[in-house]
Amino acid sequence: MTIPSLTLNDGLVLPAIGLGTYKLTGQDGVDSIVSALHAGYRLIDSATLYGNEVEVGTAIVESGIPREEIIVTTKLPGSGFDETMAAFEASRRALKLDVIDLYLIHWPNPSVNRYLDSWEAMVELQQDGVARSIGVCNFTEEFLGRIIDATGVVPSVNQIELHPYFPQTQMRAVHAQLGIQTESWSPLGKDDKI
Repeated sequence: MTIPSLTLNDGLVLPAIGLGTYKLTGQDGVDSIVSALHAGYRLIDSATLYGNEVEVGTAIVESGIPREEIIVTTKLPGSGFDETMAAFEASRRALKLDVIDLYLIHWPNPSVNRYLDSWEAMVELQQDGVARSIGVCNFTEEFLGRIIDATGVVPSVNQIELHPYFPQTQMRAVHAQLGIQTESWSPLGKDDKI
């Protein structure tokens, strides 16, 4: 299987199709991820909240596919500078990786209002070379503007719900204007819509 790729604003080359690992846990999860890698997937998307970073790391090793051929995404709950640094290290240990390819804030959590602190930590992680690319999920135009204005760093990706029943025309236009790659979660729709 040959999957087209996209080059992000920071130079990371991202496969256009990836494997979301939500609910892939335990040995069944490992086996599913290994099968996907053998079928040609090279983008694996995980998150701290999925509780499966250990399984993702194990599957990468068990697949026998060279690490440099696989793009690993994981996400943290946006919670503050120190918490982001600690979450990143915990994810690296769980995934058994020295470098995380794409690190995302899973949700801005505006009621807590610490996503800017998390973004500033992520900028530092990228500058230190331990996160190759940094981005966000579920950010609105307002939240994007705040982190860009404060740091001068534009996220490489904003992963948002995007499918035929929810085309996100406005956000895709914002992303195009800012140079952010739109990445879809639930690209075929959600259970309540199909």
